[in-house]
Amino acid sequence: MMYSFQELLLLCAAAILIDWIVGDPQRPIHPVILLGRLIRWLERLLIPEGHAFSSGTVKLRGVLLTLLTLAAATGAMWLTAWAASAVHVWLGYAVSAWFISTTIAVKGLKQAALLVYTPLIAGNLAEARRFVGYIVGRDTQHLNERDISRAAVETVAENIVDALVSPLLFALLGGAPLAMLYRAANTLDSMVGYRNDRYLHFGWCSARTDDALNWVPARLTGVLLAFTALLMPGMDARKAIQSVIVFAGRHPSPNSGIPEAAVAGALGIELGGTNSYFGVQSERARMGWPRRPLAPSDIIHTVRLLYGVSLILFLGVIGLWLAIH
Repeated sequence: MMYSFQELLLLCAAAILIDWIVGDPQRPIHPVILLGRLIRWLERLLIPEGHAFSSGTVKLRGVLLTLLTLAAATGAMWLTAWAASAVHVWLGYAVSAWFISTTIAVKGLKQAALLVYTPLIAGNLAEARRFVGYIVGRDTQHLNERDISRAAVETVAENIVDALVSPLLFALLGGAPLAMLYRAANTLDSMVGYRNDRYLHFGWCSARTDDALNWVPARLTGVLLAFTALLMPGMDARKAIQSVIVFAGRHPSPNSGIPEAAVAGALGIELGGTNSYFGVQSERARMGWPRRPLAPSDIIHTVRLLYGVSLILFLGVIGLWLAIH
């Protein structure tokens, strides 16, 4: 089952539309939930409770976890798309477009951000802390209004790469199977890619794989965010680019600093600062020039940037299809 580049362009356009309208489907079971269950099962199989292994052995088993997960996700997706195409070509198109859409999360990100924003502007910090805790890894129980806003802005900004640009780029390269391969790698990183006692060695391969797959998409996202800021009133495209150049390299991630710095520059705010993880204070590089204080409204501004990038990508794939059709 091989699609031409023209067909892949239309499949990606359809996937963006499906995500805009439907968002993350709850039924049938979302593929990411199935990936999570597979990863946890493989983790228990490879690192059984009560067994001690050397760091080298744990790292090798982590490599095996990554390879098995990526192979299972890609193979299952290829077989599903092939079977649908064998029944009818249009069923194949529909299945591929739907599965690509499940690797994108524009509407889901917006909904998650609004769940934080709504109680925040109502002054209900406890509720806002609860909802922001669903989308960030840092401690949230003592966050003030500004810190809650910053956490939500940083999460939406970072996920413009993970939940939009990267899966679409891989879908353009290889349809639903490659999009699902990317989503599997990203899910692995979110589950085992931590630098703690349990996952420092076991999650090493997963984290590095996610970094490698996001390297090009993250840099493309920086350009797309600057272009989007150029088209939006009150945003500064020039500062977005300058902020990426000056600040992105200070982020501990080789990729996440790019969208965060671009958003900070475009909005004229400062991101980064002190976070707490499991009670331990961690100072993250500060990004952007704070021309004004960060506020809850910046959550909405960042969501608009997210949708702006998705619209540019949608129009881009349609325009490219028309140009080569």
